[in-house]
Amino acid sequence: MSNTIGRLYRVTSFGESHGRCVGVVVDGCPAGHRLDPEHLQTELDRRRPGQSGVSTTRREEDRVEVLSGVFNGVTTGAPVCMLIWNRDMDSTRYEELRWTPRPGHADYTAEKRYGGHQDYRGGGRFSGRITAGYVMAGALAKQVLAATHGIEVLGYTSQIGSTVAPDVLLDQVRENTERNPVRCPDPETAIEMERNILKARDEGDSLGGAVKCVVLNVPPGVGQPVFDTLEGDLAKALFGVPAVKAVEFGAGTALASMRGSESNDPYRIVGGRVETASNNMGGVLGGVSTGAPIELTATFKPTPSVSKPQKTVDLKTLEKTTITIEGRHDPCIVPRAVPVVESVVAMMILDHMMQRGHVRQVLGE
Repeated sequence: MSNTIGRLYRVTSFGESHGRCVGVVVDGCPAGHRLDPEHLQTELDRRRPGQSGVSTTRREEDRVEVLSGVFNGVTTGAPVCMLIWNRDMDSTRYEELRWTPRPGHADYTAEKRYGGHQDYRGGGRFSGRITAGYVMAGALAKQVLAATHGIEVLGYTSQIGSTVAPDVLLDQVRENTERNPVRCPDPETAIEMERNILKARDEGDSLGGAVKCVVLNVPPGVGQPVFDTLEGDLAKALFGVPAVKAVEFGAGTALASMRGSESNDPYRIVGGRVETASNNMGGVLGGVSTGAPIELTATFKPTPSVSKPQKTVDLKTLEKTTITIEGRHDPCIVPRAVPVVESVVAMMILDHMMQRGHVRQVLGE
């Protein structure tokens, strides 16, 4: 069982969907960082349920509490423990579904892995609810990265169902992403995405999609080949986000249809610095940052909780049965996943920056 990730910036996740709370312990956060509690709460609010018609109707205040590791508003170097309390839970339906695993959920695999001792309410440890802790750790990492190196982490919805956003400028991402409920920086595409989500919801179904993330100002040379590469650790962390089923860097799977003369990113000198003229590699070569923006895309499966009848089995009788899932579920989790992807990426970028010595364990030394 592993609930901790990172080598120097170590994040341990705890809590369950219908337990008392969810949160994280961050061990290794540099001492001397002045924590911005408003930014921390703003990031959590972006992930919070019940924001719009395209998300779950579960209502949670999600007010973050920082229990340790901060004194007089500054990180001390001790473990930073942060949590939010679960208050709006309804576990009734999960008792009824206890022995009939929901298709697309981790009910059956959790049963086999933990011998029936897992908290099955709301998906327990396998619920997207636990990603609130990721956002806490990621918000802290974003603050440190911005303060020490001006590193910026920008995420947005790039696809919902079959609707794909066009290429956009970073200024559009900064200006438009938070102006619509689907978090797409292209306004026209955002309208279509929202329409498609609501249509799927009204039909008792759900949609998947993708989140694109761009990281600016990471210096070249960050990464630990050959097994602890920057790409590898980012991908591992992203696959710890429930519902992520694919991670691509740069042009991703489109590289399979290119020739080398097309896919290679030519080098050039700009302002006395080495840069690449394109970024098909997503800012990483050999598992090490090139200095170009790190670009990646995380693909999310459709929300498995749909109200249409679904075939499953009764684990007690080992007979076929059919279930209909009721309750409060996101018809598409992608819009709320945008801050989660940003946060996970920020966590791992900071961890690698610390490993490389770009961020010291005591700031200002």
